Amino acid sequence: MSRPPFPPFDAESAAKKVQAAEDGWNTRNPEKVAGAYTVDSVWRNRDTHVVGREEIVKFLTQKWERELDYALRKEMWSFTDNRIAVRFQYESHDAQGQWYRSYGNELWEFDAEGYMARREASINDRPIDESERRIFGPRPESEHGKTFDIY
Repeated sequence: MSRPPFPPFDAESAAKKVQAAEDGWNTRNPEKVAGAYTVDSVWRNRDTHVVGREEIVKFLTQKWERELDYALRKEMWSFTDNRIAVRFQYESHDAQGQWYRSYGNELWEFDAEGYMARREASINDRPIDESERRIFGPRPESEHGKTFDIY
């Protein structure tokens, strides 16, 4: 099995990879998302280290049990050969109804078959009022590739 597009990336293939990742994460389906990573993928997510698809599924299951109504936007920052850097924002709320906008950067490294072998994510959370929300569900196709404000 493989997961196109494959490295080495150009601007078009890297942008497709980023949009595919955004679309996958917006399903909030841990098994589907984990399928985009190598069996032994290594993650650093905030202060948590995760290794392998099984741990990815467990991590994402717990994440989306806490981060309710999660909706994500990713934007390609740069790319080279088998690596892509992205910035992202997502919004979610906790069980008490407090909304957050989370900002972050990710560094990705892919194997030859297009699976992500390494993911490093730095993320900061900002409480927001529900009236400040601007991310509502998956991105419509008409907005693919568009940038977003960082504030």
